[in-house]
Amino acid sequence: MFKIEKQENRIERLSPRSFTELGFKERAHLQEWIANKPDALGEELLVIQKEFAGFSDTKERLDLLAIDKQGSLVIIENKLDDTGRDVTWQALKYASYCARLTSDDIRDLFQSYLDRHFPGASAEEQLCTFLDEDEYQDVTLNKGLTQRIILVAANFRKEVTSTVLWLSSFNLRIQCFKVAPFSQGDNLFLTVDQIIPTKDTEDFMIGLAVKAQTEVKGVEAEKTRHALRLEFWTLLLSAINQKSALFRNLSPRTTHYLGTNAGSRGVSFTFVVTGGAARAEVYIDAGAEGENERIFDALQADAEAIEREFGEELVWERLEGRRACRIKAERPGNIFDREQWPGMIDYMVNAMIRLDQTFRARVADISKRIVPTSPGLG
Repeated sequence: MFKIEKQENRIERLSPRSFTELGFKERAHLQEWIANKPDALGEELLVIQKEFAGFSDTKERLDLLAIDKQGSLVIIENKLDDTGRDVTWQALKYASYCARLTSDDIRDLFQSYLDRHFPGASAEEQLCTFLDEDEYQDVTLNKGLTQRIILVAANFRKEVTSTVLWLSSFNLRIQCFKVAPFSQGDNLFLTVDQIIPTKDTEDFMIGLAVKAQTEVKGVEAEKTRHALRLEFWTLLLSAINQKSALFRNLSPRTTHYLGTNAGSRGVSFTFVVTGGAARAEVYIDAGAEGENERIFDALQADAEAIEREFGEELVWERLEGRRACRIKAERPGNIFDREQWPGMIDYMVNAMIRLDQTFRARVADISKRIVPTSPGLG
């Protein structure tokens, strides 16, 4: 750190010092400086408790408790020249204790703080003023899991910064501020710098944390979907195996479909379940260019007789430009709602047996008559 000497147009280095050699104490000095000038931490904060020990079943006490402009609680832990190894664990414990505080709890503990340090001041009035609300009834405090942590120290150990960065990836907002005293003669100076996340990357890191959590939730949701599908297919296979040998050689899967050969190359009978539909279908994926469409067109030419034999209207999807064609029997259904499973399974099993009876011979006959086109011969 340098002091600018304007007249000489020079800069003069200030002497770095430690708090200990200067005789400063953690509670008596560093904590008091922040309590009386919380915006030194880069934002408007309202300190509502100091040396707070109001946690049930524990004698621990946090250094400073504040509220930010969104009404979130901010746990501020101060360490002097070194953070020690356990400051993150200590702060996390305090955050968990504070998570259960209601708006009325916070008002009452703020009032007790004011009664000790500023007799006659009203917690409700100060909260309304700070949060720009006209009535205390409109004040919302400590909503959801919005608690924040600020760590303040002259030096941060590697195990602390590593833990903080890892926790930040879980969308837990933790900031580290490095404080450093300097001297020039009898004059003393203090720098307060946010080092994690650095100010210019804070929005970026928050965005990464949100993205990471979204991806984690997606993975967890996919695990749930897989488990439900596996359970559903187990029940469906048990039901159809009692009536048909079509799927007897298959095991339950985690996919949204389950298919078996329809007796002809490239054509299968397939069950499909989604969040909106339950269906049994004839899936045509013969591979050779144009063969899918020729099989589909030949079947659709006989659509009236096919639907009459099947017993209900079918959905005919040629799917131009896509990999395959399909003909399906479908009804609404949600694989993720167990209450719908019995009706879905009854319909799908019945429809699949009718598809087999209606299409198997026709598909075999058409496949014999259609010669696959070699690539490039159109």
